Amino acid sequence: MSFPAYPEYKNTEIPWMQRIPSSWQLLPFFSRFFERKESNKGMKSENLLSLSFGRIVRKDITTLEGLLPASFETYQVVHPGNIVFRLTDLQNDKRSLRSAIVNEKGIITSAYLAVSAKDFNPTFSNYLFRAYDLMKVFYSMGGGLRQSMKYDDMKWLPIVCPSINEQTQIARFLDHETAKIDALIREQERLIELLQEKRQAVISHAVTKGLDPDVPMKDSGVEWLGEVPAHWDRTLIKHCCYINDGNHGEEYPKGDDFVDDADIGVPFIRGGNLKDMTVTTEGMLYITAEKNRSMRKGRLQVGDILFVNRGEIGKLAVIPSSMNGANLNSQIAYLRVENRIIDPHYLVHYLASDTIKAEIKAAQEGSVLTQYPISDLAAIHVPVPPKDEQQKISTYLKEQLFSFNVLTSEASNSINLLSERRSALISAAVTGKIDVRNWQPPSDESAFDEEVRQAGMEATA
Repeated sequence: MSFPAYPEYKNTEIPWMQRIPSSWQLLPFFSRFFERKESNKGMKSENLLSLSFGRIVRKDITTLEGLLPASFETYQVVHPGNIVFRLTDLQNDKRSLRSAIVNEKGIITSAYLAVSAKDFNPTFSNYLFRAYDLMKVFYSMGGGLRQSMKYDDMKWLPIVCPSINEQTQIARFLDHETAKIDALIREQERLIELLQEKRQAVISHAVTKGLDPDVPMKDSGVEWLGEVPAHWDRTLIKHCCYINDGNHGEEYPKGDDFVDDADIGVPFIRGGNLKDMTVTTEGMLYITAEKNRSMRKGRLQVGDILFVNRGEIGKLAVIPSSMNGANLNSQIAYLRVENRIIDPHYLVHYLASDTIKAEIKAAQEGSVLTQYPISDLAAIHVPVPPKDEQQKISTYLKEQLFSFNVLTSEASNSINLLSERRSALISAAVTGKIDVRNWQPPSDESAFDEEVRQAGMEATA
């Protein structure tokens, strides 16, 4: 859908908005927005709100740690239609969405700036400041060590000001169009969730039931493992693998032990480098060869299995030939297959299955699990098909997971494109690049409904 431009424009001296429609005004922020300073003294409200990803969301006031109820008296009361800004750390944080509209009465930290509009449509102002956010208008403003701003710093910010009727029409148009885009984004997000569920189901079935649907089954003898093919054996990880955790204490690299040049450094793998059962070089650190030689643990070999046992527990990868000799940090344990009954790629898929995830979750019940002991890892039961069958399972799963990854990537790309379209549409409407004064919602939304329906069918197919 395309929209016309305004018949006439005039130039401005604003770097981020070089021209606006001739009928629009440019006004200072203080002429249309005034600061709210309603104290919550006496606990007028206990509806705790927070600014999160460009939205005002509720938080449970009874579950927060480290804050006594009395401390909420220092918060400020906000009302529907208010706009809240988080104008702190402008220099360091250039990704956050820093404004949102309030939809219900509640309290929010006084570190945020809350304003009310006068002679200005609140919904239009919400879209306008989102556009300012996306154009990075706030990041060149502010002062102090944390590059923060208060109302006085915002007073002279130029605000584009169509007529109030035009603001209402633009807000109406954007409410309608962004709702359609948001519905499509939700369908793609649901598709990704379903792909992830199917991915896990395929892994779990292959490594515990095999690829032959007609094979005779037997009780594995392990309650959480259930039945396995009758011709499979069973072992413990400690009987087929050497296990060690990462580097700690004095041996951990520091300062000059790290180098910037990947050509002369040795990869130092962290949990964040493990993604989709592979080792990525994104964000990789490198240590000197001398430091690598001095460390007793690590020095990985091709085929070693990495298992994150601290932090994001359960992330996995197999060391490829390009990472032979790499080292690893304290988050990661590694498993080295010591006999020939287990194929590393089969074992890594087994450790990625829902069966093992459920076992780790069971160990977590009743405690906050920040570490999965390697003694527990060593005691995990592993079903053992014949070696050639393990390799067939690994090949099958590699192909299947590649297909899932392609579909997931396509859905993620669709979300990114839709999000970009949403942002561009908001910016174009609130800055006058498109003229929507004559826009009316379609009397027949069947084309859009069919688009969403098709996306939903794809998600559940």
